[in-house]
Amino acid sequence: MLAFVALLPVLSVLVLLVLLRLPASVAMPVCYLVTAGAALLVWQVPVARVAVATLRGVLIAFELLWIIFGALLLLETLDRSGGLGTIRRMFTSLTGDRRLQLLIIAWLFGSFIEGSAGFGTPAAVTVPLMAGIGFPPMAAVTAGMLIQSTPVSFGAVGTPILVGVNRGLSGAPAVEQYVQAMQIGSWDEFLHAVGTRVAILHGCVGLTMPALILLLVCRYFGKRRSIVDGVRAWPWAFAAGAFLVVPYVSAAWLLGPEFPSLLGGLTGLVLMVLLVRVARTRSEWEFLDRAEWPAEWNGTIELHREEERSEIGPIRAWLPYVLVAALLIVTRVKALGVYDLIQRATIRFSGLAGQDDITFQHNILYLPGTIFVLVALATWFLHRMPAATFVDGVRATGRSLIGASKALIFTVPMVQVFIFSDGGARGYDKMPTVLAAAMAELAQGYWPLFAPYVGGFGAFVAGSNTISNMMFSLFQFDVAQRIGADPMWVVALQAVGGAAGNVICVHNVVAACAVVGLLGREGVVIRKTLIGFFWYATLAGSLGYAIIAYPTSGLWNVGSLLLVVLLVGFFALGLTSLLGGRKEEEGRMAVDA
Repeated sequence: MLAFVALLPVLSVLVLLVLLRLPASVAMPVCYLVTAGAALLVWQVPVARVAVATLRGVLIAFELLWIIFGALLLLETLDRSGGLGTIRRMFTSLTGDRRLQLLIIAWLFGSFIEGSAGFGTPAAVTVPLMAGIGFPPMAAVTAGMLIQSTPVSFGAVGTPILVGVNRGLSGAPAVEQYVQAMQIGSWDEFLHAVGTRVAILHGCVGLTMPALILLLVCRYFGKRRSIVDGVRAWPWAFAAGAFLVVPYVSAAWLLGPEFPSLLGGLTGLVLMVLLVRVARTRSEWEFLDRAEWPAEWNGTIELHREEERSEIGPIRAWLPYVLVAALLIVTRVKALGVYDLIQRATIRFSGLAGQDDITFQHNILYLPGTIFVLVALATWFLHRMPAATFVDGVRATGRSLIGASKALIFTVPMVQVFIFSDGGARGYDKMPTVLAAAMAELAQGYWPLFAPYVGGFGAFVAGSNTISNMMFSLFQFDVAQRIGADPMWVVALQAVGGAAGNVICVHNVVAACAVVGLLGREGVVIRKTLIGFFWYATLAGSLGYAIIAYPTSGLWNVGSLLLVVLLVGFFALGLTSLLGGRKEEEGRMAVDA
């Protein structure tokens, strides 16, 4: 019964946002009240603790709004300067196939940005870029959310592992005893070993993710609304998957958790562009005609299409994105020295109303939003824009931000109350831990199959793989030891599931919708990205169980059998739809003849 009450905040989000399709600005205040009510009445958390957790959420929401403001301002500036028109023409000259554009921008460029910055930045960069070159805003958001899976565990230069797993496990006697018993040389080597396992799981599942994204985008947004068009581009999808995951896994094994997504995304981006240029494919695939787009596909942000208003060369057009990537790397790679300088500007709050464990730190110089704003200002000069034009962009950005603030100002506080629901008079664990413990009790020895779902659940509510790992890594480690499973693989499943959970995280979806003016349609996006989450978590759990059970059960076990069923079903779906599409075309040609 306690676990069911702890589930109510999550159920309220799913029912109101996904099933009833209410706008986040309407649904999330209700969800906040449900969460706060459960904390106050059932957990009997002091009012002061709920208030401090809520305040922490409001402060984090303002950080997210700053990121959205910067991303929107950069988009508006590029659009008004003519730079976006140049980028649009460059992609069209490279390939007119929207499927290939999606693989290059969302999957590979997005993975590179995730490796540099994390924290939802890929959506803030790639979603408006895709919308700017002609993608339906709803398609851009869907694709931008789905790619936040494979690269996320090593996002922000390895933060989910180096901070999330590290803080979640460090200092625990059982973990320290395990490290000594396994004769692992140091704590860093232990984190490296966990990171390598995370990369192997992600690498295997990530190979399929571009193919799945194409299926969903072609099914929902193509002219024919058919997955056949997605299957026909599968050779490109699997090439893009391999271009990312091969250097990704290699970097995790050889270099550690800091660089897999960064190097994998950059290497894959270069290889994919070269392949498209060399292949000179004549394949063309386009979205449904703009005039036929349903209303829910269109955003409220109108991009200017008069590409002739100023001549911006390719180098100047792309320079803002090059500056964004460069500044993200410079400010986050500690070896370059800038990171330590920036951290001196950090402001910390702790101990409010006696709640010593609820802390908050803010550093506006470190936020990606600041980089976006600085690059937008630089673009004003680099593209020689009139001051009045730039000011118009600032005003348009401010108007667009108002809608996002209504949703986030309740979404993030709800999450914080949920996370800090311990410390009540009843002595219960925090709500996420109660839910996870109930799942473990039900799953018993089959726990590895469900471990990614706990990680995904943590990211869904917290909006962060890092926070999910901090909350649940020790829990996952303890469950693994109780059932006799390899703890490092189970913790790796936690990290992989936490990455997958980002594709359905409410406040990430709100932020992605905000940058293209789709506020109010968050539930529609989550209904589509849920498919990606279930695929990712189930495939990772099956693979993890197969690996863990192999020493005792051999090659064929529940995990490996489920893995075979999933993959055979996936490829059979593609093959049968392709054959059906060919027969349909042959019949159409016969009728025409």
